[in-house]
Amino acid sequence: MITAEIPVTPAAPPPPVLARRAWVEHVMGTAVSVHVRAVEPTRPDLEAAVARVFAHLHKVDAVLSTWRADSDLLRLQHRETEDVHAWVADVTELALEAEERTDGLFRAWRSRAGGRPVFDPTGLVKGWAVAGAAAHLEVVPEVAFSIGAGGDVVVGAGRGPTAAAPTWRIGLEDLTTPGRVADVVSVRRGAVATSGAAARGGHVVDPRTGRPVVRPGSTTVIGPDLLWADVWATAAWVDPERVAALLPERDPGYRLVVL
Repeated sequence: MITAEIPVTPAAPPPPVLARRAWVEHVMGTAVSVHVRAVEPTRPDLEAAVARVFAHLHKVDAVLSTWRADSDLLRLQHRETEDVHAWVADVTELALEAEERTDGLFRAWRSRAGGRPVFDPTGLVKGWAVAGAAAHLEVVPEVAFSIGAGGDVVVGAGRGPTAAAPTWRIGLEDLTTPGRVADVVSVRRGAVATSGAAARGGHVVDPRTGRPVVRPGSTTVIGPDLLWADVWATAAWVDPERVAALLPERDPGYRLVVL
């Protein structure tokens, strides 16, 4: 009797086990956390990349802080110098673009009694800074990462097949009940930004009225870039209904969640 051999496909190797590691530093007025998933999260190249993440954020703080008297931005505004880092011009251009995209719901200039308008890019600097810092981890092989900074989160992966696997589950806090999670979003590569008044009071001003926006709840935007997620979340806190109508047209890759 003749029997045919049935080819056997070898079993695929099991996926690598990814260990987790976290770092936290206080910078830009908030606690910034970096979480990684990697087979060997103690690798020197990974530790060096995380160090560059925090160095980038400290540099942004030194250049663009609205609280540090020695920042380039405040020294320029106080007319103490005109020799400032190129980031000041970059962020000014982004603020003008953000104002145009949001039909003026986001505005980085605030009025000062008896004087000229003051440039305050706080509403986009953090998202822009964290997105830029994430680039230092995107070039590291075989790692997935999450960077969180005061309600803003960017997640991504470096080079290689291992880094492409994990999905991060990000909880959206119910700001009316501390510690309660109102919703969870799953993101593999992208950003989540939240705006509200629970943590910092009326720090967001409605540019149409000049008055702080203070009410319960929050607005969250999920999308590919933390800079624009942050801008749209701030604009949505000013006028969620208007942003809900604008967002699909202006930035269709972003999604608004109002809680």
